[in-house]
Amino acid sequence: MRVLHLGRFYNSNFGGLERYVSLLIEALKGKVECDNLVANDSWDAEVIDLGYYQVHKAPSAGLLAGVALAPTMPLWARRLHRRHPYDIVHLHFPDPLAHLVWYCIPRGPKLVISWHSDVVRQARMLAWYRPFVDHIVSRADAIIGATPTHFSSSTQLGACIDESRKHVVPYGIDLRPYEPTPDTLRKAAEIRARYPGKRLVFAVGRHVYYKGFEYLIRAMCDIPDTVCIIGGSGPLSGMYAQLVAQLGLESRVDLVGRIDDADLPAYYYASDLYCLPSIEKSEAFGIVQLEAMACGKPVVCSQLDNGVNYVNLHEVTGLAVPPKDPAALAQAINRLLGDDALRERLGAAALPRVREFFSMDKMGRSTLEVYQRVLEVGSG
Repeated sequence: MRVLHLGRFYNSNFGGLERYVSLLIEALKGKVECDNLVANDSWDAEVIDLGYYQVHKAPSAGLLAGVALAPTMPLWARRLHRRHPYDIVHLHFPDPLAHLVWYCIPRGPKLVISWHSDVVRQARMLAWYRPFVDHIVSRADAIIGATPTHFSSSTQLGACIDESRKHVVPYGIDLRPYEPTPDTLRKAAEIRARYPGKRLVFAVGRHVYYKGFEYLIRAMCDIPDTVCIIGGSGPLSGMYAQLVAQLGLESRVDLVGRIDDADLPAYYYASDLYCLPSIEKSEAFGIVQLEAMACGKPVVCSQLDNGVNYVNLHEVTGLAVPPKDPAALAQAINRLLGDDALRERLGAAALPRVREFFSMDKMGRSTLEVYQRVLEVGSG
């Protein structure tokens, strides 16, 4: 079985979608031959051979409304398909460029769409793009959502999709890097030593509008004796730094920049809790929640009524608060920091939930079942 993924990007600033594609291909290793076609960060062509799959990076002239300007990507897809025909093309929405690429591939491969989230911010673009979304969704052989709420909360999937084409396959993570090894715990102790006598709240992600880190920064005004470590970078990094200075929080909010994957588990273990303050349904799952939960940490997240709250269960593995509400965020964080028994109970429930529902192995097996089903229907 050969599958072409269109995974948007492959670079040091992996988002949740890109991380999911990378983990999924790893989970399918030895069972499915995969290629991942993405847009490069520059007007250069590049192929990265990772041993068990290749990443093909088509030249790009930048982004427009979050979409890569990579006009040669359809030609790349056609060339790859001619060289070794694909059985399945797996798109990851929202991504209008991948949509265009699909239309340029000769008919034959089955179409699978992973629906990561609705188009949220680009309302004007959606007005003309929506008919094309409806058309490709109607043609898809299978649509995968990471949680049941990916289907129930979507306003763009439409009600015309028959249930037989809907498949719930939760995202999964590799639990091995998040085991409490002596090296990880040593690094965690070193991180805590930077902030003597302080409780630690951790958050990490791209510094983009829907992550809502500015609300977490504002919440820190009302969380005493605590330091908030915010990792990651992006277009809003400068604004966050200005806000920290404006509020006089330089000693209580530490913008540490991008954190290497190898060091990330140590930050989870060093913290008392994890916070996902996202404000829009563009955040439809939050893989970072799984990572924190795998380290036994409770999560404070926003109540977005989507996959975010399917992952982190209110009063079970963490707490959920209204989005864009620094006061509510501060109240929830203070509640956990002030109640050791509650914090330990929620954290203790987090790891078993990840193991049962969100393992990388389960994600791979379930996705393979979807692939096999669409191919069997076609052969029948």
